[in-house]
Amino acid sequence: MAPIETNIDFYTWGTPNGHKISILLEELGLKYNVHPIDISTDVQKEEWFLKINPNGRIPAIIDRTETPDGKPQEQRVFEGAAILLYLTARYDPEHQLSYPYDSAEHWEMVSWLAFQHGGIGPMQGQANHFANYAPEKIPYAISRYLTETKRLFGVVEKQLELQAQKSNPVSGGPWLVGDRCTIADLASFSWIYWVDRLDIDLTKFPRVSEWRERITARPTIQRGLAVPEPHDKKEMAANQEENLKKAREWILRSQKADQEKYK
Repeated sequence: MAPIETNIDFYTWGTPNGHKISILLEELGLKYNVHPIDISTDVQKEEWFLKINPNGRIPAIIDRTETPDGKPQEQRVFEGAAILLYLTARYDPEHQLSYPYDSAEHWEMVSWLAFQHGGIGPMQGQANHFANYAPEKIPYAISRYLTETKRLFGVVEKQLELQAQKSNPVSGGPWLVGDRCTIADLASFSWIYWVDRLDIDLTKFPRVSEWRERITARPTIQRGLAVPEPHDKKEMAANQEENLKKAREWILRSQKADQEKYK
């Protein structure tokens, strides 16, 4: 349970980057207010939102929780990795999903968090774009980003295998770092959870597959994945072509607007 009564405004949409925050908020048991940001309408590029995140992307938060000495605050935090670190620094004093600052485990956790932020997220995102949303199929681009995504999954597979060799059975692991599920796991999970959209056979990464299923089964994770609204993977797969068509339209529309603005 949360140690204090929090008041956090959470700006998000149903994407891997949004889910990494909502699942942490649920894991920590924090009180938060959801503000759905329908990115297909480009509302995230409006001036009011740019004051929250100058980069015009979700997720973002404004923490209005009173400080320990009772003073009001309005702390904005944007970018997924920054929000994960902020929330655990402020609201995980018992280190249920983190490690004490400056410990060896803390920096190992930060390293794996950066691995996701600079690796799995961008590479899997590009693989998804070129495989599913690009107006033309470019075999080189699809192959490049799919291969790099698989390579990164292989890195996670190897780490989980190494962790399994020294994992404490009562920890419920293996986990990426130490003896507990941390924000490093949640960050990569939020992307690997959606790998079914790509031509990647997760059974070739058995440790990753088992790790994904183990995290998915947590009730708090299920609640977080339903923010800002529930989804049904089977239904989404059944309507995949229609969903992809709609997504392509707004992605290309948004891209064209940016091209005109920055030409």
